[in-house]
Amino acid sequence: MSKSLKHLILSLSSGVALGLSWPTGGWTVLIFIALVPLLFLENSIRMETNKRSGLYLFGYSYLTFITWNLITTWWLYNSTVFGMLFANLCNSLFYTLLFLIFSWSKKKLPLKSAHLFLISSWLAFEKLHLIWDFSWTWLNLGNVFSEHIYWIQWYEHTGTFGGSLWVLVVNLWVFSILKNPKFNTPILRVRKLTGPLLLIALPIAFSLYLYQQVEEPKRTIDVVLVQPNIDPYDEKYQLTNQKFLSLLVDQIEPHITPETSYILTPETYFAEGYGEELHAFQNTLLHKSIQEILSTFPNTQLITGIQFYDTYIQEEAPSLTANSVRPNLWVEYYNSAISEFYNKMPEYYHKSKLVVGVENMPFKSILNPLLGDVMIDLGGTVSSRVTQGERTVFKHAKNSEKAAPIICYESIFGEFVTGYIKNGATFLAIISNDAWWGETPGHRQLLSYTRLRAIETRRDIARSANTGISAIINAKGEILQQTEYNTKTVLKGKLASRSDLTFYVRFGDIIARWAVFISVLFLLLALSGRLKTSR
Repeated sequence: MSKSLKHLILSLSSGVALGLSWPTGGWTVLIFIALVPLLFLENSIRMETNKRSGLYLFGYSYLTFITWNLITTWWLYNSTVFGMLFANLCNSLFYTLLFLIFSWSKKKLPLKSAHLFLISSWLAFEKLHLIWDFSWTWLNLGNVFSEHIYWIQWYEHTGTFGGSLWVLVVNLWVFSILKNPKFNTPILRVRKLTGPLLLIALPIAFSLYLYQQVEEPKRTIDVVLVQPNIDPYDEKYQLTNQKFLSLLVDQIEPHITPETSYILTPETYFAEGYGEELHAFQNTLLHKSIQEILSTFPNTQLITGIQFYDTYIQEEAPSLTANSVRPNLWVEYYNSAISEFYNKMPEYYHKSKLVVGVENMPFKSILNPLLGDVMIDLGGTVSSRVTQGERTVFKHAKNSEKAAPIICYESIFGEFVTGYIKNGATFLAIISNDAWWGETPGHRQLLSYTRLRAIETRRDIARSANTGISAIINAKGEILQQTEYNTKTVLKGKLASRSDLTFYVRFGDIIARWAVFISVLFLLLALSGRLKTSR
């Protein structure tokens, strides 16, 4: 077998294994060996004296990561083909550069130090992916276990970074055993592989122990989740907000009782035209109509998605998120959740984790003067959105419950969600519009990732989705009830009310923060050459 063919097989093996391990429907156990072929590929190319070895490593590792990305997130084309290509090509490039830096570090550091550098820099990159403008956290390694919640109950301590660390350590350990010439017989290799197998088994055993320790709830909350099944490409923008309200009443009326505490509707349920004017909403017909309806249900809080806007007449843009309508006229849009309770002023929360290229232009202050709105237009959206800095919780007027209004994409950001819990949220109220992705793994993966938030925060979840899958999830990550996809329906059930704070809620992504420190430290040591040894 030629070297190029061998390298191609190793490259594709890792990419396919990573892709096939992913939820939903994947063989998750593959994740523990998925990176091993890529590590052998890097080792083989690095040992060559070819001057183009760096270029070869770039090409083959890029093939690995683009294969992984395409297998897992091909469904992004439902938004736009450009958006899918942009997300997958860029994300694959980031991982490839990360792997190239690791390969370079092996020339500057002892082997074990280089492996520690790979682990820490990978985790640091995953943390960067949670906070920067190119944020695309879909493939953070810790997400891979979202369908195996009984393996990862310890996420209440570590969050998903504990899962990422687990995966990286096992892969590197397996690679080191298989590569070591001392273990040149099958018997020796099997014996040595006992260590990695124990490293897989022991966290699962600990998880099963923690599962048994989760206390049963003392208080429950009656909720009604609306799944309107409205086509977001056509029908949604042809109806008025009054019509949406009429449809809502028709759906919920048979299901509401005096014990119903909450009604949830999906993201941007009210989406007529440009939306409702934010600063004048309390005087709008929509607000007054909602109040009239809630007078019949005085014990019930409505949490619903809505689009708001504000206008500004001035020469300069009032903010980076402002959109120019015509000279001297600017509009700011909000993808928001509102809380409505009878005889109470409405409360607002504005979505703050936006989908790159769809709801925001990355690094707009730099790219917009150079490119104009080209990224936004090609990405399939019409405008940027305004965000807010703090997490708002919606307090129930009749009891002590506090709902965390989480909008769609925000549900995959672990430490972000803990901000609601620190502000007193007793359960998570997720509103989503999953119809954009069609009948693909996209909406199923988003629901699956939501289960991780339940474990990390030990909070029950009520999830209302338009066309997608609405669900009630308990604090162990178990789906207690769920709807069918592409069905107009209502889901009625009970949630637990909880107030305890987990270690993860208190300390967040502490593993990632240590990883940033360690990766910077090893990078500086590699640059200095002080730890360089002959190998």
